[in-house]
Amino acid sequence: MEASYKGLSVAMQCRLLGISRSSYYYQTEEIQENRDLADLQLILEVLQELPFYGYRKISRKLILGHPHLTRKRVRRIMRRFGLRALFATPRLTVPRKDHKKYPYLLAGKVIRYPNQVWASDITYIRLPGGHVYLAVILDLYSRRVLSWRLSNTLDAEFCVDALEEAIEVYGIPAIFNTDQGCQYTSDAFIGVLKRHKIEISMSAKGRALDNVYVERLWRTLKYEDIYLKSYETMMELRAGIKRYFKFYNTERFHQSHSYLTPDVMYESFSRREEQSLAA
Repeated sequence: MEASYKGLSVAMQCRLLGISRSSYYYQTEEIQENRDLADLQLILEVLQELPFYGYRKISRKLILGHPHLTRKRVRRIMRRFGLRALFATPRLTVPRKDHKKYPYLLAGKVIRYPNQVWASDITYIRLPGGHVYLAVILDLYSRRVLSWRLSNTLDAEFCVDALEEAIEVYGIPAIFNTDQGCQYTSDAFIGVLKRHKIEISMSAKGRALDNVYVERLWRTLKYEDIYLKSYETMMELRAGIKRYFKFYNTERFHQSHSYLTPDVMYESFSRREEQSLAA
């Protein structure tokens, strides 16, 4: 009579056949390699669309159509092939104990006009040869990028250069807000602000949202341009950022501004002010 193993557990089947359970589950290296490569392709498709997703979110996105792609499996494949989500490195803001810190002046303040408040921050950008750093001066009323500088070092000089250019072109703001990084608390940077009698505001440690408008600008720049273009050299990056900031100021609509551009917000207020003074 022909034996039937239907309904028997894997352990019982292995005992009856005289083999180990590890042999039952064994897959050849070639089969495993092919499965890993197929799953790798699925993971890469998610990362191409959403490069900031880590293994947890990738697994959550894929698991409905591919139940075997658990967090553990996605993490193993990403580690094997050297894949990581795009994210900022920590501690770009490094305070100096011997530098004076200033209070935060923007709590509860309504920003009503251009040049009332400017803000600045630094972000890093990865190139094949290493990291470079970008500093920007932003008008908070209009979100207009007033000036920017790239540097391959984190000294204060490139921040000072950006500040001096913005003042030369756009005038003097009432308040200038930064974090407590040593570039912004340096004598060179603070000296420019004091010389022009600009009120100094600094975000407190651990309060990243105090400078949220510049943080949004970094996210917009990186996801709409830098991550898509994959610049190879400092020269390419500088040209790309220049091109993008021109688009950002003159063409990119801002929902918070009723879909007006930063240039329109900045310049239309100035025209209204001139008309009211003339009247």
